[in-house]
Amino acid sequence: MWRRGERCVILLAVAAAALLVAAAAGAGRDDRSTYIVHMSHSAMPNDFVEHGEWYAASLQSVSDSATVLYTYDTLVHGYSARLTRAEAEALEQQPGVLLVNPESGTGSDVTVGVLDTGVWPERPSYDDAGFGPVPAGWKGKCEEGPDFNASACNKKLIGARFFLAGYEAAKGPVDVTKESRSPRDNDGHGTHTSSTAAGAVVPGADLLGYAAGTAKGMAPRARVATYKVCWVGGCFSSDILKAMEVAVSDGRDGEGESSCPARAGNAGPGDATLSNGAPWITTVGAGTIDRDFPAYVALGNGKNYTGVSLYSGKPLPDAPVPLVYAGNASNSSMGALCMSGSLIPEKVKGKIVLCDRGTNARVQKGFVVRDAGGAGMVLANTAANGEELVADAHIVPGAGVGEKAGNALRAYASSEPNPTARIVFAGTKVGVQPSPVVAAFSSRGPNTVTPGILKPDVIAPGVNILAAWSGSVGPSGIPADTRRVGFNIISGTSMSCPHVSGLAALLRAAHPEWSPAAIRSALMTTAYNDYPQ
Repeated sequence: MWRRGERCVILLAVAAAALLVAAAAGAGRDDRSTYIVHMSHSAMPNDFVEHGEWYAASLQSVSDSATVLYTYDTLVHGYSARLTRAEAEALEQQPGVLLVNPESGTGSDVTVGVLDTGVWPERPSYDDAGFGPVPAGWKGKCEEGPDFNASACNKKLIGARFFLAGYEAAKGPVDVTKESRSPRDNDGHGTHTSSTAAGAVVPGADLLGYAAGTAKGMAPRARVATYKVCWVGGCFSSDILKAMEVAVSDGRDGEGESSCPARAGNAGPGDATLSNGAPWITTVGAGTIDRDFPAYVALGNGKNYTGVSLYSGKPLPDAPVPLVYAGNASNSSMGALCMSGSLIPEKVKGKIVLCDRGTNARVQKGFVVRDAGGAGMVLANTAANGEELVADAHIVPGAGVGEKAGNALRAYASSEPNPTARIVFAGTKVGVQPSPVVAAFSSRGPNTVTPGILKPDVIAPGVNILAAWSGSVGPSGIPADTRRVGFNIISGTSMSCPHVSGLAALLRAAHPEWSPAAIRSALMTTAYNDYPQ
């Protein structure tokens, strides 16, 4: 079974199993698709007066029924037409034809299947406006259960199933007071991953004012099928394997194959920590993007340190606030970690509490500080996380800082007679460099099972990613009725994997004849391998 990890990266092992399955529409060899035919302008035979006549004649030589959609004479020379694959291949052999390319679409005839915690179908990321009928060859279904009706599916979200026989055999019946015995996503993780891969275009998306803009998945016109295999107590291999088998069968139309990008894991930065290292799997690591959410910690000694935060509540006063290191205000040997019940209220009341990162969830530490009467929190990395910064929607005014800044803050709070600090929140910043940078949590090679195969294969955006979220919980685990938000910003290789799954869907739409290995090769050989300066 797979077990839960730290809150922001829970259930990551299974979001990895994002299956790309070919739907029937457009996949058969005799179906027509739009092709762009590139012609050599100077190769027109003297028999023709103008290029349009030549284009029409070349098309008629391979098809009695196809007609020219457009002719092109400026950016390229040639035309477009609806052709079968056999007609396109015949056209490529004609003199004067440089290239016959299938039209690059947005994946509306491809279905991305996601094995995870389910789906929250009411989110606008699953809006089916503009979609045609569900492909005739689709064999999946929308399973009903508590809090989930068959009507929840549509022409965008075309399938929703759940698998729990293995889970319940090992753990007992699902606790229906905590989660729905249905495809309903009570956690949020599955909704986040599936909308990252193939979410529809949603204007006005943000999390509490951060990362405001238009949200969309990598393949916004692809269909989505979700397979719930993860529950409160974990995700079991027996359920996962059955879901994968069903997902492929749901999309099989006689020619369909599956492509399975998988996350590398979140056990980095140590060597040989990756999972999903099989040669035929596209193993995806996590990298940063050029967007960040800076917060600045200003100390009473004049020193300033940059951190990150998604806090959006009432700010701290403009005047400096007393600062205390949790390790000096605790009744526990692990008090520096701000564990539940470890802080002494008399020592932290009204102060900013400096907590060490590790062991318990980052956001949970803010609850501990709040319950002890603290006014705010600085979450300081230790050597285990180095300079990696992951933004969180804290319950109290709080910011995360790297190891170097954390060491400086610990020294100041422990040596200064009356230490003070301020936390200033700077909102959303774009254009951050260098980017991308491999996330510290992203698992590394070498591949211990097959050392001759380099892994991971690629990295993709996996730090502070905005995507749809469930309606059961808010972004910090708070019940949704206190934080009515439709999106969340979280990090992990589960966030990077669906980026690659969405790209695989686009490639599948453009090249339905490609094998999974061909898709994987295209992704790897077109990735760039240098860091922007």
